[in-house]
Amino acid sequence: MRVALAEDGALFREGLLMLLQAAGHEVVGSTADGDALVDLLSTRPADVAILDIRMPPEPDGGLVTAERLRALHPGMGLLFLSHYAESHYLMRILQIGTEAIGYRLKEKVGSVDVLTDTLTRIESGEIVIEPVLAKRLVERPRGDKKGVIATLSERESDVLRLMAEGRSNNGIAAQLFVTPKAVEKHIASIFGKLNLHADTAEHHRRVLAVLTYLRSQRDGD
Repeated sequence: MRVALAEDGALFREGLLMLLQAAGHEVVGSTADGDALVDLLSTRPADVAILDIRMPPEPDGGLVTAERLRALHPGMGLLFLSHYAESHYLMRILQIGTEAIGYRLKEKVGSVDVLTDTLTRIESGEIVIEPVLAKRLVERPRGDKKGVIATLSERESDVLRLMAEGRSNNGIAAQLFVTPKAVEKHIASIFGKLNLHADTAEHHRRVLAVLTYLRSQRDGD
């Protein structure tokens, strides 16, 4: 896989480069800021670009750079890395796109297997969200005891949490030790309770379900 990297922390950047090379990926280039990454990718195509969220040209330069890259290279995957799992970052990331995009903590991608799995899923068009943030999304917000969130069963909340991580139905089934058919029934129930109609593509209903929880989490704080 062809990968480009923008990270202003020299030590982390070099460590990530070593991991990528150890995994057999082709690193087309690495930069310390977003502007340089945009210039690099104008001549050296990549399958996935890895961006530090907080880097030049401004405090959240990775997000600004990603907006430019998604417009210039709509088929390229984007992986955001950060020291922090922040809901407001995720909201902005999902505004950039809901396909071939991911948000992971830096400390969690420190192995070849985890990094490669994340990149592979993004390259295939999935959305990948850090599990700790996905779990936070489906925790019931304070002050919303009567709303739609409270109507989900514990198992449905588990299913939605794994959906938020970007897992497929088979992946959810394996995690919860149930059949894929059971997962389909839970997802159908979630869609119904969240009033996500069948005339919308399933992928977008999955994203809308996650966004519903994200907004509820934010409003409940």
